[in-house]
Amino acid sequence: MRWGFLYIIMRQILIVKFLMICIGYGGGVIMIAMEQRLREALSRRQEQHIIDAKRVPSAVLVPIYYKQGQYYILFTKRTERVKEHKGQISFPGGACQEGDRTLIDTALRECAEEIGLVPGEVEVLGELDDTITTTSSYIISPFVGFIPWPYKFKVDGWETEEIIEVPISALMDKDCLRQETENIGGQAVTSYSYHYQGRVIWGATARILHQFLDIFARVTGAKS
Repeated sequence: MRWGFLYIIMRQILIVKFLMICIGYGGGVIMIAMEQRLREALSRRQEQHIIDAKRVPSAVLVPIYYKQGQYYILFTKRTERVKEHKGQISFPGGACQEGDRTLIDTALRECAEEIGLVPGEVEVLGELDDTITTTSSYIISPFVGFIPWPYKFKVDGWETEEIIEVPISALMDKDCLRQETENIGGQAVTSYSYHYQGRVIWGATARILHQFLDIFARVTGAKS
């Protein structure tokens, strides 16, 4: 009886492990398929670049990952110590520095510094349109990339206060988005803000996010 009981227990453990492997494998297949579709969608579009010698070139990463059956975007909350954009929710990134060969290098370097994300573990899929910051003098070049999950992030504590995970499905909910028109440089411009669990994503980050969600909606057939 004892051996029969142990056999049943061991058999159940093996079944559970097998199912976990299958679920993990399935998730990997889903993620790879989405990577390919997003890469193709980004490669088919012509990015809009901004050239302005009065502004500082910078770059950010829009980090996407697959977790528990759905896609997430990773944001960071800036500390109150930084000179600009204090306390705002943003994508990891920053200004181009000497030694950065490309703006992709800038985005990946800043990710490593701010959240401990190793550049070699990011699968860069493509680029979105440049945008400017209206409360400072930056041109932001956004890049979209898949990152691994789970991951041992390391928040630097100086520029970045915390990491914020938001499901893409929540961001695409119609109740999440607010739109209004504001005057920037004498032109009427639509501004966006996304509201999630008491947090507000606005400014350049919201404009970049809106670009990405439009592409994601077309790729998946979802309504943005």
